[in-house]
Amino acid sequence: MAVSGNTTLGNFQFALQSALSAYTDEMYTNAKKLVGTEIVGAAGDIDPSTETFIGQSRFFKPYSTQTVNVVDHTNSADGQKQSYTSDFLTYIKTVRTHGAQEVNIQRVISQMDGLAKIARDFAEVKAQDEDDALVSVIKGVAASEAAVAGLNDFGADYSANQATTGFNVDVNAAGAFGATPGTDRTLIMDQSSSMYGGILGENLFKALSLGFADYEPAFMYMICSPEIMTQLRIANLVDQTTVTEGNIEFNTIFSGKFRLLSTRTNMGNNSAAAGVEAASTKTTFLVKPGAINMAALSVPTPTEIFRDANKYGGSGATDIFYRWGYVMHPMGYNWAGATNAFVSNADLATGASYERKFDMLNLGILPIFHS
Repeated sequence: MAVSGNTTLGNFQFALQSALSAYTDEMYTNAKKLVGTEIVGAAGDIDPSTETFIGQSRFFKPYSTQTVNVVDHTNSADGQKQSYTSDFLTYIKTVRTHGAQEVNIQRVISQMDGLAKIARDFAEVKAQDEDDALVSVIKGVAASEAAVAGLNDFGADYSANQATTGFNVDVNAAGAFGATPGTDRTLIMDQSSSMYGGILGENLFKALSLGFADYEPAFMYMICSPEIMTQLRIANLVDQTTVTEGNIEFNTIFSGKFRLLSTRTNMGNNSAAAGVEAASTKTTFLVKPGAINMAALSVPTPTEIFRDANKYGGSGATDIFYRWGYVMHPMGYNWAGATNAFVSNADLATGASYERKFDMLNLGILPIFHS
């Protein structure tokens, strides 16, 4: 605000106060946070009130093969029977805090309530933290599957129980994509070609078919970098119609098959992991609805205010802390990391933190490695 008119001390001070009090909030970006979509589901068997850092979810496993008897009235032998089996998986908790401080004298200068600003920001801070944790889980699962020897190129011998095959698709691998591993990168993903986006779209759809074989979800979320989103648009693959979910409007491709989610977080992958070609430097994720189980934790004193009258020459300061907690766990995996502390995002993004428990067809996160 410009200072004009009579520049006596009183007028100047009034103009300065008016300028300082004319604060507005810079807007947070209206990002499509993954945590606000159907990627997140509430699993009834996750109990956040356990007495340790971890909890266990027990489940019955499906029959790998079904025994069916053919009745023979000439044979009195007993019919063959099957026994069901059960298993359990472990999940980990986390508790987070967010602290902020208002210097009390600032309110005299700006005529603005700093605590009101801090309170408004809390919802955004909490939502962004949960979204960061969810992205970390997805990356951790991808790293875990990339570390399993063997590429997901199942072919006619597809088995949902292949413990030695990573649940991923590598576009630069030999097999379905016709590449010579490590050398035919430009054959498959030539970014100088005007068909790059179209080739990418075809490969993503082929990857879905490889990953889920004869089972195809009604729709999936496709989490990719802005670069990949741009290539899909250039190739005219993005549908004209959109899908609205809650308060989020999604672009889609392939007649709504993939709901597009673009994220600025690093979509690279560990190309040194076993089974992933060195030419594959990026990852796009196909994610089922309900692929991440989430449950809120009850934490003591979720909001606490502390006033220190001595600070800033006796003018005082007000500190406020928010506390919250949750379980963020991928469907079908066991927590294999440390169990003696609350988990960080770095822990969630570590491949060694996860051990696959479900059969492949029941998993919810399919990483696609490409260049």
